[in-house]
Amino acid sequence: MSKLANVWVFSDNAERYAELMTGARQWGEQVHIIVQGSEQANQVLPLGADSIIVLEQSSGLQRIENYAETFTSLLQDHNGLLLMPATKRAKSLGARLSIQLNAAMVNDATSVSLDAGALFVEHRMYGGLAFGKEKLNSALAIITLASGVLESSEANPAHTCPVTAAPYIPPRHEIMCQERRAKPLSSVDLSKAKRVVGVGRGLVAQADLEMVHKLAAVLGAEVGCSRPIAEGENWMERERYIGVSGVLLKSDLYLTLGISGQIQHMVGGNGAKVIVAINKDKKAPIFNYADYGLVGDIYKVVPALIEQLSR
Repeated sequence: MSKLANVWVFSDNAERYAELMTGARQWGEQVHIIVQGSEQANQVLPLGADSIIVLEQSSGLQRIENYAETFTSLLQDHNGLLLMPATKRAKSLGARLSIQLNAAMVNDATSVSLDAGALFVEHRMYGGLAFGKEKLNSALAIITLASGVLESSEANPAHTCPVTAAPYIPPRHEIMCQERRAKPLSSVDLSKAKRVVGVGRGLVAQADLEMVHKLAAVLGAEVGCSRPIAEGENWMERERYIGVSGVLLKSDLYLTLGISGQIQHMVGGNGAKVIVAINKDKKAPIFNYADYGLVGDIYKVVPALIEQLSR
């Protein structure tokens, strides 16, 4: 058996469906997309699924964890794979389904393969220091896929497939959402960027990000950062954090400025084709990963680069 009989794809983030479908087509004979609402069904129709299942919703503001009973009813008599993105909500739903369906589950998968009919999944361990490879022996498996692992599949506007509805089955204890507040959206997706300039603790003040953005503009690059800049100093959005629990780069160029190069960060940066490091500490671990390195103060080097590249 070169493929699984069935792969179901569900995402709480509509933008992840195209990437998940790339894997689903590779690993499944029949691919079924599960969505919330008819509007999403129209959005994912061009992605080429064999069928689309629309989850009926109860009244009020719904949380996806409440769909556990609905998913259990859909999948309990089937073999195959439920594929979801590695988001907090998808992991929470997956944990519930893993128990209710007696299904093996792996989070933050970086690679999925089929060998002699067996399903194998690789994922990072020990904060990115190692990779673990698991064989999933259950009839139904659940995987959450890390962002940026696969390229997004191409859409076919002419594609059609059956669309069915799945009745909502309320859980014994519903999680009630009293209010939903919009979260400021980031316009950046570093996993798709061709060039990225990353900044770390070498940056002294938030105002100094201006020179980093100027350099990125000259290079036609997006700006990313190490974890302390996003989650410690809160100088940049969480979506720009590169690392083991952040974005995994697949860019042609990754230029790091004042980033030490700890393994937790480089797990996210190692996917770049070319890594260029600028750091005033010649012993910084980043130079062990860099294709090109420059020992120097970013406050002197960056303005000089901007001047030279602007000519």
